[in-house]
Amino acid sequence: MTNAPETSAEDSLIARYFKPLATDPGAFGLVDDAAVLSSSGDDIVVTTDAVVEGVHYLAGDPPDTIARKALRVNLSDLAAKGTVPAGFVLTLALRSKEDAWLRPFADALGEDATTFACPLLGGDTVSTPGPQMISITAFGRVPQGQMVGRTGARPGDRILVTGTIGDAALGLDVLTGGVVAAALASDPAAREALVSRYRIPQPRNVLAQAVRDHASAAMDVSDGLAGDLTKLCAASGVSASVDVLNVPLSAAAAGLIARNAVCVETLLAGGDDYEVLCTVPPAQSDALIAAGRAVGVAVTAIGTIVAGGARPRFLDGQGQELALKRLSYSHF
Repeated sequence: MTNAPETSAEDSLIARYFKPLATDPGAFGLVDDAAVLSSSGDDIVVTTDAVVEGVHYLAGDPPDTIARKALRVNLSDLAAKGTVPAGFVLTLALRSKEDAWLRPFADALGEDATTFACPLLGGDTVSTPGPQMISITAFGRVPQGQMVGRTGARPGDRILVTGTIGDAALGLDVLTGGVVAAALASDPAAREALVSRYRIPQPRNVLAQAVRDHASAAMDVSDGLAGDLTKLCAASGVSASVDVLNVPLSAAAAGLIARNAVCVETLLAGGDDYEVLCTVPPAQSDALIAAGRAVGVAVTAIGTIVAGGARPRFLDGQGQELALKRLSYSHF
């Protein structure tokens, strides 16, 4: 009688938690060392982001929210490039393999993979004595030559942004017991809404085609609106003027600003928004705003691209430039 092949702990973990997520035929049920992703004549767009315990999420965050954040930050990149998700590969660096953590993590990852039509194609699991880390590389499809990059912004283009800005930074402050937590001590609904924005981004993939059809340049806001707009302008060789009063804020964020509980720099430079920032020729901006309205995503014009190589200017209600001490969150 032939002995059955020995199954390693890693193989068992993959089979139990992640093989059910690998529904794409090109994943081969996760039994191979590689996967096949059909291009169907499209360009394949690749993006990768990792989330690290203590840097991108807190040690006590629920595992289901960690899974969703890990995938969604990559989906946000794909949305800003105007691409349709095609699949992802996953690398997990884990301290332990407890079912109490892995089961809700895998279940939430599978739910999002289905919701966003982005199946698991493969990956790797390793152990680590240090902080846990989840790294995802996501793939998207886009018609040949139509990916929206950072280099196409031109003077006169309008600057548009989806959703609201600054909520995630405020949510992190709530979780870490900062000034926002104190200011909203009597408003649990606002605290929970802000925490949710930090833990579970809302990638704007429903707007990917509209971004592709109308935007001249785009990226997602991950490190802070001010800093990311500066990066986009540098890539395009232009500058920008932003009316800070037009930057879209949630009711909670606007209330905190009105009470002087936080400053506007906190919102502009906080990071983790995962909204789409794009530049659009004036004749097409209304069409992109309308496309957002049709799918329930607010799209707001906040400024204009201008000629020159100066850092973008952020103007207050009197047209005076704000002196921002920092532009974005720094990973180093």
